[in-house]
Amino acid sequence: MRLLNIHGITPKGKYNSYKGDQNGTCKNLLLNKVIDEEKHKTIYKRDFSTSACNQKWTTDVSEFHIAAGKLYLSPILDMHNREIVAFNISRNPNFNQTMDMLRKAFSKYENLEGLILHSDQRWQYQMKFYHKELKKRGIKQSMSRKGNCLDNSPMENFFGIMKSEMFYGHEYEFKTLEELEKAAIEYIKYYNSERIMEKTKGLSPLTYRQQSFVRLRY
Repeated sequence: MRLLNIHGITPKGKYNSYKGDQNGTCKNLLLNKVIDEEKHKTIYKRDFSTSACNQKWTTDVSEFHIAAGKLYLSPILDMHNREIVAFNISRNPNFNQTMDMLRKAFSKYENLEGLILHSDQRWQYQMKFYHKELKKRGIKQSMSRKGNCLDNSPMENFFGIMKSEMFYGHEYEFKTLEELEKAAIEYIKYYNSERIMEKTKGLSPLTYRQQSFVRLRY
C-alpha cells in the first residue's frame, strides 16, 4: 500500500443511542444453541442463513455527520439477498423515523407471517407500539445481545460498504444536508439494482430476488 501510495480510511465512531433496558427487550432468535459434550460447554452460534426472501430482516440506525449537521439512516435489510427493503432518512433519530420505515416495508408485502425482524436493543425497538405493529402481522421480533454488534453483522456490513463507497473521504464534498441525503438515496438505488456481491452469486440484490422467486415457482 505504501509503494502504491494507497491509504486506508479509518471509520469514525459508531452512533449509539442505547438507553438501557426499557422493559421491551426480546430474545435473539438468530442464535443456535450448540452443546460441546467433550469440553462440557454450551455455545451459541449466529444463524443468518435463509432459503428465500422475507424470512429474516434486520434493521439499525447509522449516523452521517458533515459540517452542515447530521443525518440518520434507518433501513431494513433482507438477509437473503442483502436488499434494502425500505428506509428512512431523517435529521432526528426518532420513533417517527422507525415507524415510517416499517410502513414503507409493510406496504410492499401483504403477507409477512413468520418473518423474523432483528435489531439491536435500541430504545426505538423496545417501544410497545413497535412490538404491537410486528405482532399484528405475525412477525417475530429478535434482538442482539447487549453490547454484541456481531449479532447484527449483516446490517453493520451494509453500513460499512455504503460509507466506504460514498461517504468516507467525501464528507467535505457535501455542503448541505440536502446534498448528502440525495447522495444517500442514489447510493441505495445503485446498491439494490446494480451492485454485485459474492453473497448474491455475482448478482445485484434485486436481480437475485427475481431469480429466487423464479426458482420457487418452478
